[in-house]
Amino acid sequence: MLETRGKEILRFIFAGGAGFVVDYGLLFLLTEYGKIPYLWSAGISFSVSVLFNYWLCVVYVFAGAQKQTARQKALFFGSSAAGLGLNQLCMWFFVEIVGIYYLIAKLFAAGIVMIWNYILKRKAVYAS
Repeated sequence: MLETRGKEILRFIFAGGAGFVVDYGLLFLLTEYGKIPYLWSAGISFSVSVLFNYWLCVVYVFAGAQKQTARQKALFFGSSAAGLGLNQLCMWFFVEIVGIYYLIAKLFAAGIVMIWNYILKRKAVYAS
């Protein structure tokens, strides 16, 4: 049981890291090469990374995740939508108010959103 849980946790960390790489990389590409304003790029990259992360969690991280109920999917994507709002607020705050470069601001935003997601998703799981 513990060995299985440990492997699951490692896969979850890998999926989260891969999602962050997609988010951060796409933010950079869209902003620098696509010339899309950073807040639009941040929203697009975050949304793509959520879909990528969900796919990884379903096919790689959690055994039996393909059998999720509609309520479980709604909780995942609902908390992700709230995370998107928080991400956008943090990006705006750190860039426009604090004056931090957008790629550095993304690191702060990602840390805050990660804590938010953990708390919200944990509550959702135990409230189910």
